[in-house]
Amino acid sequence: MNAASDAAPLSIAITTGEPAGVGPELTAAALGQAATRWPTARFTVLGDRALLQARAGSAANLANERVAIEHRALAVPSQAGKLDAANGLYVLNLLDAAIDGALDGRFDAIVTAPLQKSTINDAGVPFTGHTEYLAERTHTPRVVMMLAGTGERPLRVALATTHLPLKDVSAALTVDGIVETLRIIDHDLRAHFGLAAPRILVTGLNPHAGENGYLGREEIDVIAPALERARAMGIDAPGPYPADTLFQPRYLKDADCVLAMFHDQGLPVLKFATFGEGINVTLGLPIIRTSVDHGTALDLAGTGRADAGSMIAAIDTAVSMASHRRAG
Repeated sequence: MNAASDAAPLSIAITTGEPAGVGPELTAAALGQAATRWPTARFTVLGDRALLQARAGSAANLANERVAIEHRALAVPSQAGKLDAANGLYVLNLLDAAIDGALDGRFDAIVTAPLQKSTINDAGVPFTGHTEYLAERTHTPRVVMMLAGTGERPLRVALATTHLPLKDVSAALTVDGIVETLRIIDHDLRAHFGLAAPRILVTGLNPHAGENGYLGREEIDVIAPALERARAMGIDAPGPYPADTLFQPRYLKDADCVLAMFHDQGLPVLKFATFGEGINVTLGLPIIRTSVDHGTALDLAGTGRADAGSMIAAIDTAVSMASHRRAG
């Protein structure tokens, strides 16, 4: 854990996400460690106070000198495991409050518990995901989704495209877009993760990275020219490599991040290696945002069996990134 360079504690907001899911109880469980694990931070939990108290279990006395609950009332009472579209706007309200607080400097970082996209859409608001919504609300033209493990040299996987149907991925890949994605990754790994010279390995799109054009030309026409331009900018971005062989220790041992071309190309490997302890980071934003690497786990909500490991890791990373930003 990096200590903040300033005497004032870091201010971290946590949105509790879908009320029928595990977010409220994971937040309470993780913040039970606030005093010992994050001594440089203070936390504001955004959610319904009664819901948090009901789901907190042994952490029922959640509010203390390090943790404040900023009450945001549910639209209707929530039952664990039972989605209700009436609470869709409540979930979005939590996220909006955290974003606004980070933009105006009240929060140094935000950590988001999982939400249910269908609940927000069923409430009448088109919603693709946290990543896209954060970009829209902060007026950021391009953001990058990166999931990461933990440890001294964690596996990090970023995505050139995010929540798109597979049939639309090829058309969404452009030279300019890949160059900008690499620039964002390189910048944020330096600025927020303390990496002086990030090495970013890049996958191809097609099987065998296109097999010299026989299995597709995206590598030749788009990806390779983008990497050449990025390297001319001083970004260490070798590739494109076949995705089916790249994710091996002998290739990853010197890598700080892998850039995959689409969601289900890179994330299954990352989640297999780190699930339950991994995190999601949105790069390129003017604010710091981390999240868990899993969904709402409706079947576990309210049972006390949900593992808070990913939430703890997300808070670890938010505090560390905020410390790097403050020090830099």
